Parts: sequence; C-alpha cells; structure tokens
Amino acid sequence: MGYVSKKINSFLEQGSEIRKMFEEGAILKQKYGAENVFDLSLGNPIIEPPEEFYSALQNIAKTRPKGIHRYMSNSGYQFTRQSIAENLSKETELEFSENNIIMTCGAGGALNVVLKTLLNDGDNVIILNPYFVEYRFYIDNHNGESFVVDCDDNFYPNINELKNTITLNTKAIIINSPNNPTGVIYPPKVIQDIVNVIHEKEKELNINIFIISDEPYRKVIYDAKEYPFLYKFHDRTIVATSHSKDLGLPGERIGYIAVNPLLKEPETLIDGMIFCNRTLGFVNAPALMQNIVGDLQNITVDITEYTQKRDFLFNALSKIGYEVKKPEGAFYMFPKSPLMNDRDFIKLLKDQNVLVVPGSAFGKQGYFRISYCVTQDELEGSIPGFETAFQKAVKQN
Repeated sequence: MGYVSKKINSFLEQGSEIRKMFEEGAILKQKYGAENVFDLSLGNPIIEPPEEFYSALQNIAKTRPKGIHRYMSNSGYQFTRQSIAENLSKETELEFSENNIIMTCGAGGALNVVLKTLLNDGDNVIILNPYFVEYRFYIDNHNGESFVVDCDDNFYPNINELKNTITLNTKAIIINSPNNPTGVIYPPKVIQDIVNVIHEKEKELNINIFIISDEPYRKVIYDAKEYPFLYKFHDRTIVATSHSKDLGLPGERIGYIAVNPLLKEPETLIDGMIFCNRTLGFVNAPALMQNIVGDLQNITVDITEYTQKRDFLFNALSKIGYEVKKPEGAFYMFPKSPLMNDRDFIKLLKDQNVLVVPGSAFGKQGYFRISYCVTQDELEGSIPGFETAFQKAVKQN
C-alpha cells in the first residue's frame, strides 16, 4: 500500500539479516523439532542476572518506597549517577562526578542521544568495518553520513585509510571494544594510533572530533585481560554503555552516557544530551532499574560459562579447519567463511539446521558471526553441522 517511506523500506532490506534468521529458525524448529535446530544468530544473553539484582528487586517490592515510579530529572536519579561516577573514578583514576553521567534507555538510546546532540546535517561519523549494523541507522536518524574504514586480518583499523577518510565534516568515530561481531579488544597501541590520527587531522583541519565508545561488553572480558579506557587517550571521549550484558538485563533497557571528565567546558554538551534524552521521546531511563543498578556497579554476571563456551567452540571449529580468531571479549565468534560468498556458506549451514549471520550483514564479506550465548547442548549439537558444511564448501572450491 505504500505506507512506509522509501528510506525505511531500503533499511528494512539492509538490516533484516538477524531478524530473518530468527524467523527462519522458528520455522525450522516447527518442522524438525527445537532440539534439532541450532540457532546461533542472536546475541541474547543466556546467563541470568546475579542474585544481588533479585535481592534488590525483592526489597523494593517489599518496602514499596513512595515516589519510585514518578518522573525524575531527565538525566536520571542523582544517587544512581553518583554511584556510577564513584565506580568509574575508581576504575579509571579520573575524577568523575554525577554531572558527567546521564542515565539512558540502554546503549542504543545513549548512542542516539549522543549523535542527535553532536551532528549537524551532512556531518559524517566514521565506523570501523566490521560494525554493528544499527550504527548506520542511528547515524542516519540524525541526518549524518556513515563513512566506513576497513580493518585488517586482526580486525584492527587500517590507520592510513582512517587518515584519508577524515574530512572537514567528520564529527566522530565510533569504537566498539570488545567488538561485536569479532570479540576483539583494541590494545593500547591501536587506540593510540587512532588517537594520533585524530589529533593530526584536528590540527590540520581545525576541527574537533569525538570518540564515541560503545561499551556494552566492557565487563565481558576473558583471560583477565586489562581494558584500556579511552578516556585517558582522548579528551573528547563519550562513552555509551548499558547493563544488558554485564548484569544480564537486555530487556530492561538501562544504560548511561559518561562524558570524559577531562573534557574542557562540557556544560553545553551535557545540557544538550539531557535535552535530547527528553525530546527523542525517552524522557528518562526506567525508574525501577535506576533504583537497582546504582548499587550493583561492582557486580557482574559470572562469565565463566561464556569462557567455557568460547573455548569449546574455538577448539571445535579450529579442529574442523576453520580460520578463526579467539575472542577476547563479548560472546561472538567471527570465523572466515570457507566460501568466498559468505551467504552461500550460510545456506550450507542452514541445510544442517545451523543458523548464523553472514559477515556481510556487518559490512565484512567472507566471514560469519556465531553467537555462543546459547546452551551447551545447542553448541555441541551444532558441531556436526559445522563440520558437514565445511566439508561441502571445501569440495566446491
């Protein structure tokens, strides 16, 4: 009937890979039985929230504090922001205050608030390939353009390409580490290389470039690897994050923006983001969750289960013959497709009732993403399908 705009119709086609996999999975489960279909396409955390979350929730239900469900400041409850600021100060050894924190509806809401505040029409934002597919849509929401910079075989950005991509209208670079879909954590040298280019181009073009650090997986890190906080590398750093992964609360949509305390004269920027938090229709982050997460800043889900699943899957795929980099964080694996056309290989896997997402959905052809935040039975059950599909692909080459 033509109800939907041409732009949204186009975006539906571009951004529907994961949704299609989910729908196809439901059909296959009806046909073959749920126990015979292995859907590794969705990044939906399987680990339940920690016991401290339920204790806090039960306490609120029992005591029924008055006014808990009313409006508050658009930036969020002061005591929640203060708790987050104190924790960040300890982690980073920088002096955060509650004024550096804005509570948001998840990391997605946070990113939209930041982009709405920063972008003029026609400004561009650089994203690193492979990237979370929604970045393009978020940037377009606020009349910006996405400029894509490729990464090398280690999934680190091509520094020369980055240098050549920055223009007078570049407003920001989005960095996602630990990364979706690769599981890579950018080491300090890579971050410093990125920042050196930013500083060089800022001086050359007389512009200011922000780093927007998308960090929902920051506390899902393996092998005791240290996380390099971007605040210390670049004053114009804004973090967008959530408690979807570290507390297992993706459906609760609770996150926050953290503005670097080293940023000079941040008041107008912060006021703008608080304004956009309201006028984008979020108004404020969920009140009930704000009353809980403030006291859980030092609590995370037990990622031992994710570690075990990562190791199992990495060892199994490597033994079959897949080329794959062992993830350092998050709960995704991004193997190289044995067929040049990743979508052709995805079909071979689908024939074995194994569902994954083609790398081209994340801008990177020739790879595919596996989400291992599923049950161990699902992971183990998928391995014969991975082996059969791999053997068929080898014969086709």
